[in-house]
Amino acid sequence: MNTRLLLRNGHVISMDPQIGDLPHGDLLIEDGTIVAVGAGLAAEVTDADVIDATGRIVVPGFVDTHRHTWETAIRTCAPDATLDDYFVEVLDSFAPLYRPDDVYASNLAGSLECLNAGITTLVDWSHINNTSQHPDAAIAGLRESGIRAQYAYGSANTSLATYWFNSAEVIPGDDVRRVRDTYVPGDDGLLTMALATRGPGFCQDEVVQAEWNLARELGIPITVHVGMGRLAGRFAMVEQLDRLGLLGPDTTYVHCCYFSDHEWRRVADTGGTVSIAAQVELQMGHGWPPIAKSYQFGLRPSLSIDVVTTVPGDMFTQMRAAFAGDRARINATSWEADTTVPETMLTARRVLEMATINGAHVAGLEDRTGSLTPGKRADVVLIDATALNVAPVIDPVAAVVLAADVSNVETVIVDGIVRKRDGRLLADTVRARELVEGARDHLVTELAKRKADAA
Repeated sequence: MNTRLLLRNGHVISMDPQIGDLPHGDLLIEDGTIVAVGAGLAAEVTDADVIDATGRIVVPGFVDTHRHTWETAIRTCAPDATLDDYFVEVLDSFAPLYRPDDVYASNLAGSLECLNAGITTLVDWSHINNTSQHPDAAIAGLRESGIRAQYAYGSANTSLATYWFNSAEVIPGDDVRRVRDTYVPGDDGLLTMALATRGPGFCQDEVVQAEWNLARELGIPITVHVGMGRLAGRFAMVEQLDRLGLLGPDTTYVHCCYFSDHEWRRVADTGGTVSIAAQVELQMGHGWPPIAKSYQFGLRPSLSIDVVTTVPGDMFTQMRAAFAGDRARINATSWEADTTVPETMLTARRVLEMATINGAHVAGLEDRTGSLTPGKRADVVLIDATALNVAPVIDPVAAVVLAADVSNVETVIVDGIVRKRDGRLLADTVRARELVEGARDHLVTELAKRKADAA
């Protein structure tokens, strides 16, 4: 089996400042590693499988730093929901009904959805561990898809009152240790691990301390929702974490829509990272996506999808929501003040950074993905720039951020393995769809029964 793969004559957007953009670039992959990026490599390489990238834009795989992948089976169930509605309509209704098989089907179909859209790395924020079989099922779905994933072990979700209102329920440490030992004993594989904690505002201080200590005992990062929505934004969660002495470089803060400047400074000073789900935040009432604030305090924000119950599952949507939302807010503020817009206004290239290299940084994987840099693992996406919705191309970065969509994702490579080629996923998508439709049927039927019994 040939382990060398050559992408020939594409417009390479490397996201590596040392390499830059190459209008006619080649990329050589060997044993899953990028070994060379440059012009004219094809003339020197004769023993590789070749993908002709002429007319294609070659970018690093997108990185989704926060997605509740288990919700794939209930896609679009809450189109008009606010964040407050979501807690009732999803976490207190569908979540308690999930079987391990439903989680497996959702994670498999959801991960394939990611790959189809050019998302090669996924942080799976999995707060659906209602039994010890649920995390096993989630991991099985991730692994089967072939995506690069960080499995973030979260709490159970069997009762809104038990798990989200001043909760006294600690994520079960013994089961987290079991999953760590069984599936993710190291940190250098395609699957890595994190802890998805509810954090202050949702949990009692003793629970927060126990969960942070658990993650640090196991040497895994922490990911937590903070500063979002009508209620959660009032909790000053970072201030609480600071008082508990828990802030650190191993923590990703998700949303961050309602931070004081002191909280932003503390996150930055302690090395924290930020994940922004722009479409959800704008649509569900979390608050303005805090992109400008992140950059103001020297942070490198990333992008995430969050929930397909309410928004699309592709990174193109998130890039555009982030770009439009941040610029709309700044434009409006400048108009009100009758001043010119600042030079720091968000640019298309910076948005692409958020979706690629920044995402890798936030997921703790910048040493292996996020840019097309020799020595990194080969997570690569080819976008068809000859399609009518993309052509003609003047600015290739703008073409990706503002013109392309999922239909233009032609080739997807993860860890050197081609997962999508010629616009077709190399997976049993029919089986995945049937499984997730079966999960949907079970969940919708069970919820209807429970509502009828309660009536």
